[in-house]
Amino acid sequence: MRFIDRLSWGYIVLFCLTLGLAPFVPMPHVVEKLGMLLQGTLQRPIDVFDLFLHGSPWLVAVIKGVRVLTGRVA
Repeated sequence: MRFIDRLSWGYIVLFCLTLGLAPFVPMPHVVEKLGMLLQGTLQRPIDVFDLFLHGSPWLVAVIKGVRVLTGRVA
C-alpha cells in the first residue's frame, strides 16, 4: 500500500481522466464494460482485460480515498 500512499492525487486524477475514460467516443470503455458486466455479456477475454485496464485507475483512486478518509495513510 505504500506505493498507493506515495502517489499524488494529481497523477491519479490524470490517469483516471486519460486511461480510465479512453476512448472518449462513442462511450468510455470502462462504462461500456461495466454495462456488459451488469448485463452478463462480459465473456471474451479481451473485454475482461479492457475492464481491468480501464478500471484500474479508478480502483487505485478508490483505495487511496478510503485510506485517506480512514486515516491509514502513513
